[in-house]
Amino acid sequence: MTTTPILAASGLTKRYGRVTALDRCDFELMPGEILAVIGDNGAGKSTLIKALSGAVVADEGTVQLDGRDVRFSSPIEAREAGIETVYQTLAMSPALSIADNMFMGRELRRPGIAGSVFRMLDRPRMEEQARNKLNDLGLMTIQNINQAVETLSGGQRQGVAVARAAAFGSKVIILDEPTAALGVKESRRVLDLIQDVRARGIPIILISHNMPHVFEVADRIHVHRLGRRLAVIDPKDYTMSDAVAFMTGAKDAPVAA
Repeated sequence: MTTTPILAASGLTKRYGRVTALDRCDFELMPGEILAVIGDNGAGKSTLIKALSGAVVADEGTVQLDGRDVRFSSPIEAREAGIETVYQTLAMSPALSIADNMFMGRELRRPGIAGSVFRMLDRPRMEEQARNKLNDLGLMTIQNINQAVETLSGGQRQGVAVARAAAFGSKVIILDEPTAALGVKESRRVLDLIQDVRARGIPIILISHNMPHVFEVADRIHVHRLGRRLAVIDPKDYTMSDAVAFMTGAKDAPVAA
C-alpha cells in the first residue's frame, strides 16, 4: 500500500464557545482502504467527519486531498472534489423515486434548448444511469427504478444511498453509522456493499459503534478520544475488547511509531 494518503488532516481544531470538539486532530486515509473511525459518544468523531466533508470549517489546521491543500466551505465543494458522505439520516426524499434521489441536486437536463432554456429533465438517461449503478453494486433486487424510496426496506434505502455515493464519489466515500438502524440480514448486505465499493478502488471512511462490523471490514482503525486521534491500530493485532478499552481510556493505547 502506498504511503501517501489520499485524504489527510493535520492539527484540526474546532471550538464551540468553551467546548473544544477537535483538539489538534490528525487524520490519514490511504488509497483503496477501509478506515474505521471509532470513539465514545462526544469524542468528536462527527465533528472530524464534518470538517473533512465541508459541513464544518475548522478554526485551525489543514486538510489535504491527493497531496494538495483544500479548504471546503460547504459539503457541495467537497462533493465537487470527489468526497461523498452518507449520513445516518441518509438525506433522502422518501416520496421521490430511486432515480430522482440518486440524481438529487445534480439532475441531468435534456440536450439542446429543451434542457438549457426550458430546464427539462432527461429522465430516461437518469433512470438508465441509476439502474446501471445499482446493477454494478448488485442491488437490483430493486425491480423498479421509479418506485418511491419510502416503499423500500431500511437495507435497500441504505443501499441506494451508498450506490449514490459510489456513483459520484470519485475519490473518497464517508459512511456514518451505515448499519445502525438495520437488522442482521440487511446489515450483512450493506457490509458486502462496502467491500464491493472498496474492490472498485474507492477508499472508505466508516464511522461505526458496531465493533464486530468494524473488525470484519476495516483495514485500519482510527481510535478517537477527547477530540483527537489517540491511535491507529490494525484489527489483526488487537481484539474488540482492546479497541473499546482504548477509546474509553480503560487501557493505554499503543504509541504511534
